[in-house]
Amino acid sequence: MKLYFHPASATSRPILQFCADAHIHYEPVMIDLMTGEHFGEAFAAVNPNCMVPVIDDDGFILTESSAILKYLAEKHQSPAYPADMKQRARINEMMDWFNANLYREYGYHLIYPQIFPHHARQPEVANNATIEWGKSEAIKMLRTLNDYYLAGEHRYLCGDTLTVADYFGAALLTLGEIIGNDFHDYPNIEHWLQTIKALPTWSEVNAAHDGFAAAMQEKTFITLTQEA
Repeated sequence: MKLYFHPASATSRPILQFCADAHIHYEPVMIDLMTGEHFGEAFAAVNPNCMVPVIDDDGFILTESSAILKYLAEKHQSPAYPADMKQRARINEMMDWFNANLYREYGYHLIYPQIFPHHARQPEVANNATIEWGKSEAIKMLRTLNDYYLAGEHRYLCGDTLTVADYFGAALLTLGEIIGNDFHDYPNIEHWLQTIKALPTWSEVNAAHDGFAAAMQEKTFITLTQEA
């Protein structure tokens, strides 16, 4: 199996993490997002959406991080995606929630317009409005995550067992570290992320992401708690 990815990509990191924990072998194909390689003809022939991650499993091409996680977990009969219909439905619910709700506002409206020029809206007033909207909506969703989905005594998003939803959600949330976000105002989220970050493979898998975040520390961003 080939895995097309970038090591700092928020959507690649869940796949890298899961493969590391599940001991899934793959042929790495690094796509350099920083130089725009994903927009080139060679990669567009693999994924016309020009996004990572992508897997090529003996000719079966699959895109979208959430779909790849579920496919790999089922193929390898991982307990991170149990066969029980209701447990699986709850995991699917959480992954859809992250993908369709939180990531849209948190990633594409708050974070990406501040760090990637091709995501910035024009004119500047439109970009500022997008960022403020993303911040406001992300705060609402984080409160829901903290007060509803992560309320109670369970260790993980869907109970006391680590699932593919945890891999997916944790990577999307830690994306905010690039602009200096923290989760001190959301104790259940903070505790959950600490649990995920305690995985033995976390530091190595997320080294590129951590390096990117460190390189951005001198810049000023609008965060969940700060204005520009």
